[in-house]
Amino acid sequence: MAGAEGGATREVDVSVPSVARIYDYALGGKDNYAVDRDAFDELERHAPSTRPLAVNNRRFLQRAVRVLSEEYGIRQFIDHGSGLPTQDNVHQIAQRSDPDARVIYIDNDPIVLAHGRAILETNANTAVIQADFRDTEGIFGHPEVQRLIDPNEPVAALFVSVLHCIPDEDDPGDLIRRVTARLAPGSFLVMNQLVSDDAELRDSISTFMNESTQGNWGRVRQQADVRAFFEGLEILDPGLGEISAWRPDTDLGPKQQTEEWIEFGGVARKR
Repeated sequence: MAGAEGGATREVDVSVPSVARIYDYALGGKDNYAVDRDAFDELERHAPSTRPLAVNNRRFLQRAVRVLSEEYGIRQFIDHGSGLPTQDNVHQIAQRSDPDARVIYIDNDPIVLAHGRAILETNANTAVIQADFRDTEGIFGHPEVQRLIDPNEPVAALFVSVLHCIPDEDDPGDLIRRVTARLAPGSFLVMNQLVSDDAELRDSISTFMNESTQGNWGRVRQQADVRAFFEGLEILDPGLGEISAWRPDTDLGPKQQTEEWIEFGGVARKR
């Protein structure tokens, strides 16, 4: 649920909830403020399954990175809307397979930038940049991206629980097409977002989050909307679905307990 918020040079505004900090609180983190906690509590009243959904989302990200590293030999990752650092981050998983694996984190929250740089200052193969992840041209032209990412080699582009932060008028499908066009054949995209079959819930949560974050939100969508993001890509087994079912590595941990809303998506390869 990390966001695509505002411009790239904002100061921390503790009076407005941040999607990245709300997500941090949902995962049990401490890098959040009262306004973020209040927003999460209200969100949970709309959808009581929100906390286990956030945990499942993080575990999906970790499994996807591990599978792409270990089984497909991916050594380059760009994490769009990465959120605040937590345990077992993308670079830690990827660099267990190969210490030379390279990771770019992108987020727009200044706190993410500060914490990320503090954690990564001794890791030459990893960088965090403050940017709106919709700015594909700016991101791929960024000096750190050009330093770490070889455009001629496969890359895993991660859009994990962030596409619902993009409003329809900004066309998340076009963003995916623009990023895919810049990736070498054999690259992968990891994508999921919040969906619901309940139109009233979709509208109520989208309205609440848009108002709470002062416009830094898109909408809860339907499964068909997310399937469209994967058009033209080769979808890996077991296909698209609720993400806790994507190549589970354990029977432990929270399962999706309700159909009120789910994180829907999967992993696909550019041919």
